[in-house]
Amino acid sequence: MISSFRATSMVGPALQVIRGRWFMVFGSFLIMSGAGATYIYGIYSSDIKSSMAYNQQTLNTLGFFKDLGANVGILSGLINELIPPWAVLAIGAAMNFTGYFMVWLAVTGRIAHPKVWQMCLYICIGANSQTFANTGALVTCVRNFPESRGIMIGLLKGYVGLSGAIFNQLYLTIYGHDSKSLILLIAWLPAALSIVFLGTIRIIKSIRQPNELKIFYSFLYIALALAGYLMLIIIIEKQVSFSAPEYGGSAAVVLFLLFLPLVIVVREELSIQKLKNQSTISVETKQEPSVSEISLPPPPIPPSPKLQPPTKQTRISRITDIFKSPKRGEDYTILQALVSVDMLIIFVVIVCGLGGTLTAVDNMGQIGESLGYPHLTIGTFVSLISIWNFGGRVAAGFASEILLSKHGFPRPLMLTLVLLVSCVGHILIAFPTPGSLYVASVIIGFCFGAQWPMIYAIISEIFGLKYYGTLYNFGALASPVGSYILNVKVAGRLYDREAMKQRAVVGGAITGKLTCIGPKCYRLSFIIITAVTFIGSLVSLVLVIRTREFYKSDIYSRFREVGQMGTGEMCAGRNVNGGGEKDEERASSRAMDGNKR
Repeated sequence: MISSFRATSMVGPALQVIRGRWFMVFGSFLIMSGAGATYIYGIYSSDIKSSMAYNQQTLNTLGFFKDLGANVGILSGLINELIPPWAVLAIGAAMNFTGYFMVWLAVTGRIAHPKVWQMCLYICIGANSQTFANTGALVTCVRNFPESRGIMIGLLKGYVGLSGAIFNQLYLTIYGHDSKSLILLIAWLPAALSIVFLGTIRIIKSIRQPNELKIFYSFLYIALALAGYLMLIIIIEKQVSFSAPEYGGSAAVVLFLLFLPLVIVVREELSIQKLKNQSTISVETKQEPSVSEISLPPPPIPPSPKLQPPTKQTRISRITDIFKSPKRGEDYTILQALVSVDMLIIFVVIVCGLGGTLTAVDNMGQIGESLGYPHLTIGTFVSLISIWNFGGRVAAGFASEILLSKHGFPRPLMLTLVLLVSCVGHILIAFPTPGSLYVASVIIGFCFGAQWPMIYAIISEIFGLKYYGTLYNFGALASPVGSYILNVKVAGRLYDREAMKQRAVVGGAITGKLTCIGPKCYRLSFIIITAVTFIGSLVSLVLVIRTREFYKSDIYSRFREVGQMGTGEMCAGRNVNGGGEKDEERASSRAMDGNKR
């Protein structure tokens, strides 16, 4: 009897934690920490190039299809409108394992040498799983925390940015310096994380907690500690050769910091459970309502007015109504958003800004090789990009939210400033000096990361949350467009042209690996990328001007009003009516209906 009572008393809090909103956030953190495998392409791209005998343009074409898969999330967005998040995550897990496992089999020679289009298909499928993880976890979290969307996006995208450095530590521990095995790790680990948290990621109807911002700051401090440790261990690994046990100890610290947010989750969920128990006790001590109060008949339903016959509309007027956009901040339909001028401007800005930084990220391995850096140092550059990618995402998410809410500083203007700073990183690659690639890695990583949360938050603010899963994936579609233009057609082609010149000078045969050595390999490419990024910053100023009145207003007022109404009902309902949980659900349901309207 006593043992069963103890078991019941333990099951209740455990279920509260596992089914709670904050555990859902923790699960999203872990899924996102494994969803950034595309950002460490620079570590294993040289293995693909050598084992498959590709030239740089072919390798960059493969990189383009990786970027295409990682950013074309229209399919995952549309699927997310029809099926629950757990199904979206399950599809992404299957695609991740299938795509990257086939790449690993090809690179290690375990299957027949595939054609280029087959390799492009494999890596595109594997990378496209990232959009399913983003849509299933990130979009769900934004809908669960609509008033803290900038912070939520910054944290989740921050973990995506850190995933490259996390993968680097784990693969060094498990596989040593065998970078081909990194592809195998990328195949199974993200898929396993999504499978583990399938039942956790879902829409949870709940009202805003008073200490919500404080909880987010606690998550931020842990994430910063993780980023700081990864930065420290990268510097130490560059100076000292680690043994296998030392790599294991380093990975253990990384895993500890990854799971440390679970302490905050348990604390908050148990606190919520305690409040529910207290409200239940207070309800039981209240007097039962009188019979007259219970048996009051519902108010009579007024007769519905006679329906007027619908007015006749011409075909042209109906089409015009479809394309007529609502006010900024209200829920656009997918078609209304796609044909709007604001979305066109955002698309061009992403092509110019993210296309340039993504080209630098994908080519960092070859850039370091051309400038004479050793292979281990090239891995350091990729890890630096990953860590500062995290820093940019978190800083942009928190800073843009604070500046917007407290000082009315528009998010598009901050995006413009980030694009201008990224031009400095491109110039450092175009005109390198000793050690300048370290600084360029930091700048490129930070600016690349900072653009994502601001772009995603801007899309949610301007076009609403009703079709956010599809619209934010459409915005991400611009990234591979920019990558194809700047990476394949500019950087890849100019690199091969310079390599052919060098081979002609030394009289080498036109077979085998085509390698370029020297600062000229990427100089012209990144001069062009700098100019394109600067043009993108000018285009983003147009969005600043168009949305200046919108960002001067209180864009989160409707979410705040619903939250205050829900809080009042929760207090009254729990103490008087004894229906705290039902009142909470009704308040949250109204919040969701408000989003849909």
